Amino acid sequence: MAQSEGSSKRSSAAGGWGALKSCGKHLLGSRAPLTGARALLKANQPDGFDCPGCAWGDPEHGSSFEFCENGVKAVSWEATDKRTKPSFFAKHTLTELRDWSDYALEGQGRLTHPMRYDAASDRYLPVSWDAAFAEIGATLRGLDHPDQAEFYTSGRASNEAAYLYQLFARAYGTNNFPDCSNMCHEASGVALIDAIGIGKGTVLLEDFEKADAIFCVGQNPGTNHPRMLGDLRRAAERGAQVVVLNPVRERGLERFADPQNTVEMLRGSSRPIASHYLQPRSGGDMAAFRGIAKIVFARDAEALAAGRPSLLDQAFLEHHTAGLDAYRSAVEATSWDAILDQSGLTMDEIAAMADVYLGAQRVIATWAMGVTQHRHSVATIREIANLLFLRGHIGRPGAGLCPVRGHSNVQGDRTVGINERPSASLLDALEQHFGLAMPRRHGHNVLAAIRAMRDGTSKAFIGLGGNFLRATPDTPVVAQALASCRLTVHIATKLNHAHLVPGAVGYLLPCLGRTEIDRTEEGKIQIVTVEDSMSMVHGSGGINKPASKELRSEIAIIAGMAQATLGASAIDWAGFAADYDRIREAIAATIPGFTGYNTRVRKPRGFMLRNLAAERVFETATGRANFSADALPAETEHQAARKARDTFVLQTFRSHDQYNTTIYGMDDRYRGVYGERRVLFAHPDDLAAIRDRLGERVDIVGTHDDGITRRAENFRLVPFDMPRGSLAGYYPELNVLVPLSTFGEKSDTPTSKSVLVTLQAPVAA
Repeated sequence: MAQSEGSSKRSSAAGGWGALKSCGKHLLGSRAPLTGARALLKANQPDGFDCPGCAWGDPEHGSSFEFCENGVKAVSWEATDKRTKPSFFAKHTLTELRDWSDYALEGQGRLTHPMRYDAASDRYLPVSWDAAFAEIGATLRGLDHPDQAEFYTSGRASNEAAYLYQLFARAYGTNNFPDCSNMCHEASGVALIDAIGIGKGTVLLEDFEKADAIFCVGQNPGTNHPRMLGDLRRAAERGAQVVVLNPVRERGLERFADPQNTVEMLRGSSRPIASHYLQPRSGGDMAAFRGIAKIVFARDAEALAAGRPSLLDQAFLEHHTAGLDAYRSAVEATSWDAILDQSGLTMDEIAAMADVYLGAQRVIATWAMGVTQHRHSVATIREIANLLFLRGHIGRPGAGLCPVRGHSNVQGDRTVGINERPSASLLDALEQHFGLAMPRRHGHNVLAAIRAMRDGTSKAFIGLGGNFLRATPDTPVVAQALASCRLTVHIATKLNHAHLVPGAVGYLLPCLGRTEIDRTEEGKIQIVTVEDSMSMVHGSGGINKPASKELRSEIAIIAGMAQATLGASAIDWAGFAADYDRIREAIAATIPGFTGYNTRVRKPRGFMLRNLAAERVFETATGRANFSADALPAETEHQAARKARDTFVLQTFRSHDQYNTTIYGMDDRYRGVYGERRVLFAHPDDLAAIRDRLGERVDIVGTHDDGITRRAENFRLVPFDMPRGSLAGYYPELNVLVPLSTFGEKSDTPTSKSVLVTLQAPVAA
């Protein structure tokens, strides 16, 4: 049963005893608590494995406990002794399993054998690896052309696996690389490349120790990257101002009790994090930052008129930026009425943020999917960058831009070549090193891949991890698209809903997890590498016994498919699978920044990839950091909703017992919800009116007018501190309401944080 928060729960902090109890619960639930506990001591350690959870950076001088509550969940979920064996599939048809929850499917445990779909019995049947590779290769060779195949990548894949995967697909002849980053931080990459010449952040973890102000926008670290809370808390304790902009009031950004602080745990105390907590309307962040800039320009003009020094960093602006005059004109042309209405903030709230900004010598701006999953996300991120440029908060200690990535190697995958729009320099380097022509046509991102499979122009889907069906918008459309393929291949550790809609030929190939020992047939233990949100590259080596003798590494599976598809070529696929050092040598030869890869990655904590923007070298068309002069959106979803009767703006997010589409449990402790996921959060006043009209439970109906009926059924109403006119609930359950045909301008990112909906009485009692 879902329940709302009481006042006593509202006053409690994130972390603390609740986090410790949760850790114990999930370790015991894995049925292998000792294995999980032993593994955690090696999580994010120089001689261990990189946590399969988030991409937050590791400290240069870490402790023996570099994991968080959600890291415990991720490790115990993978290290479970539960197994999904061929006998399980013999008992259950795929039709039956489609009615199971995401939690129930993955809760069956680790996949143990390669399986092939048998349409006659509607079951997966065991198959040999050689037979699987042979049929996959023959099917790919039998397509009319390589662009009929889609090569999807999850952020879980290592640098080595991702590099080999892109090499396989490009040697095959396509740049079709739908990638999980297309659904989350694609807007960050697009915006930052235009603004500073690189699609990554510019800060290191130690910059959080020096910042005077940190703007934390559209993110929930307490659930999505809990280790960040420790860095924010330490910043607040030494006097840094932490300004939070988030429509939903999240517990972790208010107060945090460090479970590793013995004195604090014994006292039951905690520390505040946010010095300012503002709740703009969803999609109102661009207007909020435009308002800050408007005040900054006005106060700068006052200072100059009074004969005082400029409040702006004139040297940085003159020598390192372009487009300031156009941006200033755009700011001055923006009315306060538009800023206040779109942001949902007051003049006093925006002025308070401007005071923090102007009072700080070093400012960091961080953001996540609360910023990136809107139509105007790219323009919003450019606006954040604009503000930091004004006072030179880039390319110096304690300041910079920090998009906080989700999965543990989503940034690294892009670095080593997972990109549907590859640069000419990458393709040239691959051609020169391997002696093969590389395809030059731009390929498909996630939304384009879905449309192509739906329309029949793509006929094969290969998924390197992830849960494509449940991570993407318009779930029924995606299910139809996958099922219409001639071939589907899923490389996975556990069963999920994407595996239950196979193509005419469907394979489920089990792989090693991050925590498991990767030993070749010759007995060599391999390591892989990942890149975190701070551009640090770490080595990762598992310590647990593999869940099954039949498991193969992602690299071995990719090499097996490539060999079966392409046969003898200039690329030694078997050699790459036998020794990952060879893959790293190829990366060093073709990807900038990886010289001496094999030596550097074996040093404690790895190495940092050079980030030219952090050195104030901007590889843009102007050779400078570029201001943007975008106008505010003509209309945000909240403004549109106010014009329509009984219409709300819905955002999807994670529960606390969840990471991406993986559901670890049915509780959301920080939001006071237990034992249920079909809940809908609303402002208490909105909720009272809804209950009077419809009752305690509702169906949520999308209003997007494209001929598709979108309905999520039977959700319990829960009051929460959020703006009027806003609703929120969990994905993947609510992805059925996110239209495939609405997406971010320039980024194609689904608009999962701004979905227009109405509420109706449940169609089923």
